[in-house]
Amino acid sequence: MTDGPTYGFDTLQIHAGARPDPATGARQTPIHQSTAFVFRDSDHAAALFNLQEVGFIYSRLTNPTIAVLQERIATLENGVGAVCCSSGHAAQIMALFPLMQPGCNVVASNRLYGGTITQFSQTIKRFGWSAKFVDIDDTEALAEAIDENTRAVFCESIANPGGHIADLPAIAAVADDAGIPLIVDNTTATPYLCNPISLGATLVVHSTTKYLTGNGTVTGGCVVDSGKFDWSANDKFPSMSAPEPAYHGLKFHETFGPLAFTFHSIAIGLRDLGMTMNPQAAHYTLMGIETLSLRMQRHVENATDLAEWLEGHDAVDYVTYAGLKSSPYYARMAKICPKGASALFTISLKGGYDACVKLVDSLEIFSHVANLGDARSLIIHPASTTHRQLTVEQQTAAGAGPSIVRLSIGIEDIQDLKGDLDRALNAAGK
Repeated sequence: MTDGPTYGFDTLQIHAGARPDPATGARQTPIHQSTAFVFRDSDHAAALFNLQEVGFIYSRLTNPTIAVLQERIATLENGVGAVCCSSGHAAQIMALFPLMQPGCNVVASNRLYGGTITQFSQTIKRFGWSAKFVDIDDTEALAEAIDENTRAVFCESIANPGGHIADLPAIAAVADDAGIPLIVDNTTATPYLCNPISLGATLVVHSTTKYLTGNGTVTGGCVVDSGKFDWSANDKFPSMSAPEPAYHGLKFHETFGPLAFTFHSIAIGLRDLGMTMNPQAAHYTLMGIETLSLRMQRHVENATDLAEWLEGHDAVDYVTYAGLKSSPYYARMAKICPKGASALFTISLKGGYDACVKLVDSLEIFSHVANLGDARSLIIHPASTTHRQLTVEQQTAAGAGPSIVRLSIGIEDIQDLKGDLDRALNAAGK
């Protein structure tokens, strides 16, 4: 879109980054299913490879379809740039890769999605990195956990699975005092409900697989750069501030300014890690984003109604939805995500582990899958699936104990969802 008027979210989710195809006039963004792109001449090729000109070389690095998606997500998140990749897990590694070196650590919330806890506590050790997990609400503990080798703070805006809402301005203040970036996973909230950059985040990551695509068809991830962090303020981030041997001593922050992280993630991250999104996945996600605000409104409406109903059900011990007035995070919701607390929450069943398994097996409309953010309503028992690798103590800390079931509320008829859950809860209680 051109410079000029300031457009609203509903307009940007359809138009940002996209223009009619100049060759054909196609209004929808074409799928550029091409491995490579022809250079105008030798000088053009050299300029592209030397980062002196922006353009398309090879789809592991850049692709026109993916470029539209990157610009659209960056626009919706109020960032200066974005880099899309193959999955949400890939996005997390892409976010950390320019910041970390062997011996460095990241301080992370202990309420993260179980797969992220496993990635941070186990897999990143192979890079020589480590993670410290803290209660992200305890800012004193957060500050104490940060040491001279800490290179980032990581949390979710709305935690998966428990729906905990992070106090992003307070967390950002701690990270700022330490001179390190705050990385926020905004998958559950989406940019429609929460804007972490305006609340102090340096980087925002997404599993675009979830609400952004919204139809359960493709996997993808994205890292959005706020462009606000001073990578040259100290010597903690040499990938950004020091000469890069692969580009004849170019200094990314000095050369690209606010876009330093974005260019580094493409020119080195995608080049060497190869976590590439494919153009067809980008196309599906672009189509999903076109209706993001409409879907999120219905997701929130259904989730609020259902959570209130479940809170009074005889088989349910408690509900964790932050949109409930009984939630300890209800007041925080107004500050962090005023349009609603998304549609992901957990319920604890009085019947414990066995009742959870029976509930999952007794449902008809709800799909038992390891996913969230679909237009369809989904359910899973984290302790036996997504959080199975964790200890009971870790499961409980993450809000995924043995008696917990995670619900991702879709956009179906609310009475049908209540009927399905009521029948299954009654069956689980027998």
